[in-house]
Order: sequence, then structure tokens, then C-alpha cells
Amino acid sequence: MVNGMSEQTPDFNAMTRDIAEVPAVEVIVTVAVNLMSAAAVKLGLTEEGEKHKDLDEARKLIHALAGLLDASTTEISSFHAAPLRDGLKSLQLAFREASLVPDEPGQGPGEKYTGPVYG
Repeated sequence: MVNGMSEQTPDFNAMTRDIAEVPAVEVIVTVAVNLMSAAAVKLGLTEEGEKHKDLDEARKLIHALAGLLDASTTEISSFHAAPLRDGLKSLQLAFREASLVPDEPGQGPGEKYTGPVYG
């Protein structure tokens, strides 16, 4: 034990200091990339494909990503935003292709924020 904490207990003070040094843009981009990666897995776009495919989960992740990007558009530069928007559109198109019964234009995941996505 160190300072009354076991070695397996996270050091929240150190974690807080680390987070305090990270610019907000970097946190937003990191979260967006994590959402994109998780959505790609749930769409079956990884090497293991169908094993992890779950369109309901993918829909939620894509919708959350679109909301994050919509809310942070004015907070992050186009340098960061443009590739994230491109990735989002690719995920939306992949979702549309993977769906047995595609959503109506404007009703797909995240389209509430991005507008209709056409293939």
C-alpha cells in the first residue's frame, strides 16, 4: 500500500492533473474518434466483421457522434472538423448499406444533425 491506497486503485489526483493539461479540442477529437471506431466495429467493418455486428448499437454510436460534432462545430477548427464529418458520413452510408430495410432519407442515424445522407 502507498498512502493508504493499493497499487491497483487509480490515482485520481494524477489523472485529474493529466486531464487538466489536455486542450478541450483534443478531448473532443479523441471522443469522436472513439465513437467512430466503436461504430465501425458495430457495423461489422473490421476484420472479424459479422462477429461484432450490431446495427442497433451502431445507430446509437453514430447518432451520438453526429450530436457531438454538431454541438462542437464552433469549438473546433475546420482542420479537425472536416475529417470527422467525412468519417461520420462514411459511417452513415455504411449503416444505410448494412440495413436490410434502409431508413427514409433524413431518418438514419445522426441525420437529425447532418441532414439526409444519400449514397
